[in-house]
Amino acid sequence: MISLKPVSVSEAARYMGVNGEPDDAVRKLIERADETARKKIVPKYVYRISETELLDNGVRLVNLGLILTGNDIKKHLSGCGKAVVFAATLSSQADKLIRQAGVTDVADALAMDCVCSALIEQVCDKAEDEIFKEVKVAYRTWRFSPGYGDLSINLQEDLLKALNAQRRIGLTVTAENIMMPLKSVTAVIGISDIPVRNKPAKCELCNMRGKCSFSAECQNK
Repeated sequence: MISLKPVSVSEAARYMGVNGEPDDAVRKLIERADETARKKIVPKYVYRISETELLDNGVRLVNLGLILTGNDIKKHLSGCGKAVVFAATLSSQADKLIRQAGVTDVADALAMDCVCSALIEQVCDKAEDEIFKEVKVAYRTWRFSPGYGDLSINLQEDLLKALNAQRRIGLTVTAENIMMPLKSVTAVIGISDIPVRNKPAKCELCNMRGKCSFSAECQNK
């Protein structure tokens, strides 16, 4: 079971659109939402490992019977004979907390939403750590999700089916490719016996490139 630690106030504030150090009012909103969320949310994840086969138009996940289309995922998994596919969620309780907060105060709802966005990233980090304590590999790539670059968001449903995510962690996807619960992530991580790129390519694969308020900060890291 994943244990959640307090979110970074500055990270949650950035999700809220705050530039620079958050003031006391924002800090209190975030800390209150964070305390509530961590008491009630029960994060879950599931994963599978598959051999990979590079194709002209993408990558075949041999053991899952899936083809991930696009040049970006092909580059991401180049040199990787296998991949870990995983899904993680904060559970429906996160969606409920956001709705409940919105009944009384818009600011509370925004804070809860942004805290949950920070928490799902934390869950993904912790899930990845746990997975690779079980799966011993020499090298691995960073997480690559549907919607990055030219990897179609339309693949969400097939990924969730391959992971049996609805039965195992209660995760589904709508006809519009929106995952339910909302605070959920799917991702592919390449694994290899030879060195591979293990850090995201900054903003170059992001569909929000040029429009995201985080981009200047990311480019300086």
